[in-house]
Amino acid sequence: MSDTVSTSSETGGAETGDARAHLLHRARNYPYAAPEHSYIYTAEGIRAFDPDARAGRTPVLAIGSNRAPERLKQKFGHDPAHSIPVQRARLHNFDVVFSAHITSYGAVPAMLQVSPGTAVEIWVTWLSDDQLPVMHETELGAANYHYAELAGVKLQMEDGKVERSAFAYISQRGHMVHEGRALALADVPAAGRRYAAATTGEALEHVRARVGAHDHVSDDWIARLVEDPAYRRGVTDTIAADCIAMQHPFRIIE
Repeated sequence: MSDTVSTSSETGGAETGDARAHLLHRARNYPYAAPEHSYIYTAEGIRAFDPDARAGRTPVLAIGSNRAPERLKQKFGHDPAHSIPVQRARLHNFDVVFSAHITSYGAVPAMLQVSPGTAVEIWVTWLSDDQLPVMHETELGAANYHYAELAGVKLQMEDGKVERSAFAYISQRGHMVHEGRALALADVPAAGRRYAAATTGEALEHVRARVGAHDHVSDDWIARLVEDPAYRRGVTDTIAADCIAMQHPFRIIE
C-alpha cells in the first residue's frame, strides 16, 4: 500500500486547494467553535435560547462537536424545519478527553471520562423525535459509540437546575492513552482539570508519532487518514491497544 497522498499542488486548481483546506480544518479544528451561551440552532443561523423550546424533546449531552453550529449544520443540513435548543451546562467529576479512534473525517474525537474534582463544560442538545434518529445515525453508524444513560451524575444546567442522570454517546473503545493518562480537549473548558490538555491538531501529532509516520508530511498524513479507510482502521487499532474504558457505569440503550 502506497504511503503517498495527492496534494493540491499535484492535482492543481483552486477548487482542489479549497477541498484540502476544508479537509484539514475538519480534522484539526474539531470540536469547532461554539457560542459562549445557550442558543437555538436553525438552518439560517443561531438565535436566542428559549427554555420553552425544550418541551417534548430528549436532552442528549454534546461533549464534542455536537455543541457547534458548524457541525449541527453538517448533520441536519439546511432544512428550516430543524431547530435545536442547545443549552450550556457543567458536568461535575468528569472531563472530556480524546477517544481511542479516528473519525472518517480525520479527527481524534471526544468522549467522557471520570475525573474527580473536575467540572467540565458540557452542552445539551434538546432533540425532537425526528432529530434523534438523525443524530443516532451520525454517532452510532460506525460502531464507535453507544447511546446510553448515565445515572448518579451532577449535571448543572446554565439556569442552575441540577440533573442527576443524562443521555449521552459513550465511546465503545475508551480513551486514548498519552504518557500513561487520558488527554483532555483543550478547546473544552474545565475547572479543576487533572489531565494534560491538547488541541485536536496536537493530538493528531501524538498519534502520528505513535504509528511511526514521522517521515510523512503532516497534511498528507491527515489526508491519508480520511482517504484510506483501511489505513485509518489500522491507526485506530494501534491507539486502541491500551485504551481505558469509561469508568462510570452506564446503561446502554442502543
